[in-house]
Amino acid sequence: MTGKTEPGERRGRSAQKRGRGEGVKGARGREGRQRTLRETKAQSKTKAQGKTKPQIETKPQSKKPVPGKTGVRNKTAEAKTGPGAAELQLDSFLPYRLSVLNNMVSRALAEQYQARFGLSIPEWRVMANLGRAAPMSANEVAERTSMDKVKVSRAISRMQSAGLLKRETDPRDHRVSSLKLSAKGKRIYDKIAPMALAWEQEFLSVLSEREIAAFDKILAKLDKRIRE
Repeated sequence: MTGKTEPGERRGRSAQKRGRGEGVKGARGREGRQRTLRETKAQSKTKAQGKTKPQIETKPQSKKPVPGKTGVRNKTAEAKTGPGAAELQLDSFLPYRLSVLNNMVSRALAEQYQARFGLSIPEWRVMANLGRAAPMSANEVAERTSMDKVKVSRAISRMQSAGLLKRETDPRDHRVSSLKLSAKGKRIYDKIAPMALAWEQEFLSVLSEREIAAFDKILAKLDKRIRE
């Protein structure tokens, strides 16, 4: 044998090499197609999940009440208590407004008699009630004026020391003292009463007669309601 390769043998070996190459390419092609198919299925599944994903509903945020826009009735009183509840708006809270107005009115009226007659606000209230409905007991004065009994007792003691009222034992019950203004107390009351009425007229001059009548009815209803 000479070691030379015959043409037929060379062709056979070339064919074998091509066959092996085509087999490798075919396997790689199949793997690529399978991988592409898997990726396509995964993308389709992801899209389908994205379409069926539940939507999260968002609740509209509640508007906070604007101070001074709620009128007499306090809208915040209707809100539920707890975290996130509306805050109390004092500018529209009726009990607070009435308390502030009462204090301002009492101080303004007191200017009419304190400097001239030396009376405090509790003393004037005691005098005003005794000037209209004497005799009365200290408890009755406290009830009619809605003042603390201690304040009423101190006012009565000072007025008695100043000679503005007289304390007598009730003949029906010796444990109860009957109070009434003295002659000096009556003279002062007769001077203060016109001043108080004039101040009231000036204070209410911003209201019409119809508004004053309606306001009086409203106060009567509220007074009845609070006593129930």
